[in-house]
Amino acid sequence: MVHQGIVQPLLTDLYQITMAYAYWKFNKQSQAAVFELFFRNNPFKGGYTIFAGLSDCIEFVSNFAYSKSDIDYVKSILPSSVEEEFFHFLSGIHGDQVTIAAVPEGSVVFPRVPLLRVEGPLATVLLMETTLLTLVNYASLVTTNATRFRLTAGNDKPLFEFGLRRAQGPNGGLSASRYCYIGGFNGTSNVLAGKLFSIPVVGTHSHAFVMSFSGLTDLCKTHVQYATGSDSKLFDLKCGTQKWLTQISPMLDVAEDEIIEGELAAFISIAIAFPTNFLALVDTYDVIRSGIPCFCAVTLALDEAGYRAKGIRLDSGDLAYLSRQSRCQFQLLAERLNKPWLSLLTIVASNDINVRTMNSLNQQGHQINAYGIGTHLVTCQEQPALGCVYKLVELDGVAKMKLTQERSKLSLPAKKKVYRLFGENGSPLADLLQKYDESPPLVDQQVLCCHPFQESERKYIVPSRVEEMNCNYWIKGKSCKEIPKLVDIRNYCQNQVNSLRRDHQLLSNLNTYKVFVSDALYQTMHKLWVGDTTMREPGSYHE
Repeated sequence: MVHQGIVQPLLTDLYQITMAYAYWKFNKQSQAAVFELFFRNNPFKGGYTIFAGLSDCIEFVSNFAYSKSDIDYVKSILPSSVEEEFFHFLSGIHGDQVTIAAVPEGSVVFPRVPLLRVEGPLATVLLMETTLLTLVNYASLVTTNATRFRLTAGNDKPLFEFGLRRAQGPNGGLSASRYCYIGGFNGTSNVLAGKLFSIPVVGTHSHAFVMSFSGLTDLCKTHVQYATGSDSKLFDLKCGTQKWLTQISPMLDVAEDEIIEGELAAFISIAIAFPTNFLALVDTYDVIRSGIPCFCAVTLALDEAGYRAKGIRLDSGDLAYLSRQSRCQFQLLAERLNKPWLSLLTIVASNDINVRTMNSLNQQGHQINAYGIGTHLVTCQEQPALGCVYKLVELDGVAKMKLTQERSKLSLPAKKKVYRLFGENGSPLADLLQKYDESPPLVDQQVLCCHPFQESERKYIVPSRVEEMNCNYWIKGKSCKEIPKLVDIRNYCQNQVNSLRRDHQLLSNLNTYKVFVSDALYQTMHKLWVGDTTMREPGSYHE
């Protein structure tokens, strides 16, 4: 679980507890309730969302119980008029009273589709509302954001999450690392996330490391062991680097006195410390006049000792231009020195990159091989909240619907099933919500699909494949479907995104994926809508 020790029944809003008391007071606490968790709009003005957080939700429900100290604290914050028997009631609530159905974690999902269906005694499932929302909202938002970076970068470029220091607290940082990995990132700088979730961990060094060296006299060690050979055989990396610097400076059109000696010393030291994984941050001073020449000299010296450097990282400046210039320098030396591998060195870019920046870099013909993404990824600056809601849709077998003058906030009543209808090319065409007891749509047969709010928008779809999206994961104290391993959720997520039509993948989407309701669900909804005597057509309200 991402949020170890924090996710518990008291991680909720006070009004959940006060409502539970009112339900108990009027003997409604045991009514059979069905709640659905969904969102109303795709984030980032995009065409899809990724559902994440299910594994945390199941773990929360499976461990749901109020401890004695929880009960004592609740007693202290509620009015003294609250009856003692209510606290006995709270102490008897457990997750074995609840059933949860959900779409698989990592699924592509769309507005109004129930991500979770939570069934159980009214007061019990009400008390879980806030916690379930907080477990799904951010997880789904940041996973969706990660897939947007992946789509923009393409499948061939490694993406690394560098967001811990910018995340909303330590738990936000851990969540981000886990869910960015599901969304398609290849690794994280977050060491604890690596330990807890078996995510590959990456890291180099900072500008402070380079700045801490003033010159070659700071080097107390100058030798590195050869990659092959006896343990006693050492290569003088300092001397080798100086030799290569003298040789390549004219090739790179750089005078040796332009080189920042402290930067050279820093690169030699990091190469001695990590000869098999030498990747240097080259923008502390001047990338072209010092950073690249220093890196290349150390890289060529390491090659003499039998090691291949990884590459460089750019963390400031014009990333497209600097990446192109760096690649040109590598290619020049590769040709002059007959060392083709030099032209293939990795160029990693960081520096507050967002999706728009990445698109701009693509248009400028950059030479970047990999990205380190932090702030804009984990904080989701373009849209900091998804806006999931948790609505009562059925009580004691009777459909319930939120009625409001604001059409966008109308809820869809009744316990439902979700079906995804696929076309002949294998891409999903639309989602269909049906009442729970309806027969499922059939392959190669017409399915009537209705817009939930516009009577005139109806169409028949003939699906080539039908997939039921939601299934039971937890039934009254028993796990009935195993949550896949993290890497399997990641692979499933990538397959889900890749299965979408290109127009539904677009980051600024105009061709909206359709979520329809069955005719039976449409009739139920509009019977409730029209039948409420206080309800007027949305937009026609008058004082």
